[in-house]
Amino acid sequence: QVQLVESGGGLVQAGGSLRLSCAASGTIFSINAMYWFRQAPGKQRDLVAGIIRDGSTNYADSVKGRFTISRDNAKNTVYLQMNGLRPEDTAVYYCNALIQRRRFGPSENYWGQGTQVTVSS
Repeated sequence: QVQLVESGGGLVQAGGSLRLSCAASGTIFSINAMYWFRQAPGKQRDLVAGIIRDGSTNYADSVKGRFTISRDNAKNTVYLQMNGLRPEDTAVYYCNALIQRRRFGPSENYWGQGTQVTVSS
């Protein structure tokens, strides 16, 4: 089995920073991509940022220039550095990963449990 465990959420004032972490553990051959999504109350879950194995990244327009996604392949961990936080960034942030558990196995989709980020004005 595979588990994704997020950490780093919390309460911060507008303009502040937080760093989220997501560590994958279990039977893992390869992590092909890792993503951060977020979901505000009453809204759909949206992609925030993604990073694939070669290091290529993509971001939602709303966070470009403020958030940075990075990964440590040796630790099977992805990070989301969030600067210049705004009240509209308030949401539960979820880690998502496409993981191969064996060499010739399929790439499977896994989710973390979520971590709350609250930005006060």
